Amino acid sequence: MKTFTATPADIDKKWIIIDAEGVVLGRLASIVAMRLRGKHKATFTPHMDMGDNVIVINADKIQLTGNKRNKPNYWHTGYPGGIKSRTTGQILEGAHPERVVMQAVKRMLPGNKLSRHVMTNLRVYAGTEHGHEAQKPEVLDVASMNKKNTRS
Repeated sequence: MKTFTATPADIDKKWIIIDAEGVVLGRLASIVAMRLRGKHKATFTPHMDMGDNVIVINADKIQLTGNKRNKPNYWHTGYPGGIKSRTTGQILEGAHPERVVMQAVKRMLPGNKLSRHVMTNLRVYAGTEHGHEAQKPEVLDVASMNKKNTRS
């Protein structure tokens, strides 16, 4: 029996919408990364973009466990003494709360050219409004998937 290798003609992409309200960030990011890569499909091929297009709404209402809201995120401007930081809570309350979800998903993908291409299939919005109604996205209920695994 030969090993199946998908070709571009075999790829079937769907549009999926995920509501992030009340979902823990790491659990959400792992589910989104799996969907973006296409690992949930039986025809998964590691060197092809097999994944679905994922829309995440309500990114500003995600849950962070423990003391992660106070965890500093550092970056450097490139100038001497140019190290800067913001806490995750400040980013979520600021102008771009969707960056927290984008960064979490990006870090769960392998660091190669394919993952940079796969990240273009992810759209994250802070509120409930998105401009992808024409694609008729299917709703994926992540909150109920994780209810049995989380302590309340």
